[in-house]
Formats: sequence, C-alpha cells, structure tokens
Amino acid sequence: MNILIVDDIHQVLLEKFDKAGISYNYQPDITRAVAEKVINQYDGLIIRSKFQIDQAFIDLAPHLKLIGRSGAGMDNIDEDYALSKGIKLFPANEGNCDAVGEHMIGMLLSLMNNLNRGNMEIRQALWRREENRGYELKGRTVALIGYGHNGQAMAKKLSGFDVKVIAYDKYKTGFSDQYATEVSMEEVVKQADVVSFHIPLTRETKGLIDEEYLLHFRKPIFFLMGARGGIVNVPAVLKALDSGKILGAAFDVLPIEKFPALGEQDWYQDLISRDNVILSPHVAGWTFESYFKLSAILADKIISDFNTK
Repeated sequence: MNILIVDDIHQVLLEKFDKAGISYNYQPDITRAVAEKVINQYDGLIIRSKFQIDQAFIDLAPHLKLIGRSGAGMDNIDEDYALSKGIKLFPANEGNCDAVGEHMIGMLLSLMNNLNRGNMEIRQALWRREENRGYELKGRTVALIGYGHNGQAMAKKLSGFDVKVIAYDKYKTGFSDQYATEVSMEEVVKQADVVSFHIPLTRETKGLIDEEYLLHFRKPIFFLMGARGGIVNVPAVLKALDSGKILGAAFDVLPIEKFPALGEQDWYQDLISRDNVILSPHVAGWTFESYFKLSAILADKIISDFNTK
C-alpha cells in the first residue's frame, strides 16, 4: 500500500501509518495538476477539501484502491463512480461531530440573546437593554434534519437545556433514542422553534431549502445551517427573515465561500447587513481537537482495513 496525501493532516495519521508499515507520500501543498500526473503511482489517496475527486481524476488512477477523507462527508468525491471502480471510501465523520454540535449551539445562543449585536453596539458606545432582550431556549422544540453523527452529537449536547429534540432523517427509521425522538417532516414543520440541518450535499439535497420548503413551517423559527452551503438558497432565507418566518439565521457554510467570489454574490450585502444573521467561515467542525481526531480516526479505519487483507 502506497498512499498519496494531498492535504494538511495531523501528524498522528503519519505516526500511525509508520507504525503499521503503510507507505505514504505526504504532499500537503501539492496542486491538482501535479497530483494528476502522479496519482497513477499510488494505491490510496487522502484528502480533506483541496479539490474535487471527480471521474476525470479517478480515471487517471488505475491502481487506486482507497480514498480517505479527513472530514465529514464525501461530497467532494464522486462516490458512485469511485465505488463502481472498486475503490473503498473512508470518511471520518466521527472526528468532528462534537465540534459541530458545540459550534451550532453557540451560534443559536448568540442569535437568541443578541450577543453579536450587543457586543458591537457597546463597542460603538450604545447601551440598549430593551432592544437586546433575548429569548430562552428552555421549553422550545429543536428539530434536527438528519440524524447521523453530527445530528446525534448535537442532540446529546442539547439534553441539558430542557428542550424537546425531534429529528427527521429520510434515510433512517427507528432511530429514536434518549436524546431525540424520530418524527415525520410533517411533525417538524408543526412543532419546530429551531431547525438545524445535518444532511450531506447530494443531487437530492442541492437547493433543498427554498421558499417553498420554508413556507411550510407553522411557527417562526431560528435557522441553523452547519451542513453544506449548497443545500440552501440564501435569498429564500432572506425573504423569510423579512416576513418574520425566520427570527434569526446562523450560517457556518454558504453556497459560495471565500473571497472575492462570496462578495460578488447578489445576496451578500443583504446578508451581512442584518443583525439577526450570524456567520462563521466554515469552521464548525474545525477545532484543535477535531484536527487530531479526524486524522486519528481516518488512520485507524484504513489500518484496520489494511490488516484484514
């Protein structure tokens, strides 16, 4: 086994590979163009989010047996095509689910208590108590869309807030546990005070959250997007904020990320002008701890598969 590593990875993965006798070439600064020229020499590939592993790239790798992603989800990899070529896929979803859960709850509490706005106003010599009166989370219903590792971690962390946690997952049934109750989407739109998304970006979920989707919610909601930016139509969220359908929105991910491309979007200025919107730069799952855990978990999965051969 000889593995090409094309992204920044915690040292623990390299140490585990060394101990297991797995050969690797650690090239965190490699470009796609260079990787395309050498991938035919490797049996494995490890990536985070540097570039798309699409059909064209896979076709350049006739010996490829595995692709590992030091992150949650495989949306930058053409899963179906890779699997059709007999390539095993190893995500590390378990490695950053705690980070995501904590981050999204932090964003929710900031929205509900106007922490971002209050902080900025005080810095501008404004002392507005009534205008920054907040809402309590206790007693509300939090709906999780998707109940994989991230959804489950968030449900567990919400358990101390005296909230009702419900969850909808189109691809799972019978998953109710001590932290969340499985419900239909019909129940989500009836009950939810807070909606948090924990689903992958697929052909089916791309652009899922549009005006029609948001129209069905019966109560004003707090909206949390920490999954993938391509799932949401931002203008639809802005319209729901205008109508009061959404009380506040938190985005850790956006359909377009990084500058200058983000700043060129028609909706960008509207989005950042609102004090009931809070943004972070796709870091919900990217803590000092998750950096270690993602690499350690991925290494263990690959080594376990290697040792079964």
